[in-house]
Amino acid sequence: MAQQHRPPDADADEADGSESDHGDEVDDQLTKGEIFEVLRNQRRRYVLQFLKQDDRPVELGDLAQQIAAWEYETTLEGVTPEQRKRVYTTLQQTHLPKMDTSGILEFDSDRGVIEPTERTRDISVYLEIVPGREFAWRELYLSLGAISCALVAALWLEIYPLTALSNLAWTAIIAVTVTVTAVAHIYHERNMRLGHGEQPPELSYGEQ
Repeated sequence: MAQQHRPPDADADEADGSESDHGDEVDDQLTKGEIFEVLRNQRRRYVLQFLKQDDRPVELGDLAQQIAAWEYETTLEGVTPEQRKRVYTTLQQTHLPKMDTSGILEFDSDRGVIEPTERTRDISVYLEIVPGREFAWRELYLSLGAISCALVAALWLEIYPLTALSNLAWTAIIAVTVTVTAVAHIYHERNMRLGHGEQPPELSYGEQ
């Protein structure tokens, strides 16, 4: 039985409204803000994953079936008609037109066919980590370095109450703090990486 789990941002843009006509001109370079606007939604990231792996024109029905299977954590056969219709509708009305306007793919709404473009293959070069959510890690590390230097100076001057703990204890605290921060940074970066954690082991349609 298909699980009814759905990612929190799957329908974040269902109410985005109408998109620009498919014939609109697209700049040669997308800004980071434009890329984030397209890729901030998980369903659109699934579209990109599918096209990057398959690298051929695909039918909207096949795409909707696979994305529904990913979102509901089930097999292609386990996707219900309601689940497939929900994904199909938002892809057709919102997500694919937005990506088409940005030149990330080509969407023929009349034929229901999606084709990859150069930007489909190169989008990870434009922005490996989705912007807009990036934490100021450099500033954090700089702050940790400044605090550590201040702490070392205070211990050297034997300023109370810092001397209540031994130098070894303070060294351990600094080491643990830096290590925990680095682990958090790695975890954050992996989860923000395009497509991370969103792609099942096999792409069913890609094998057909």
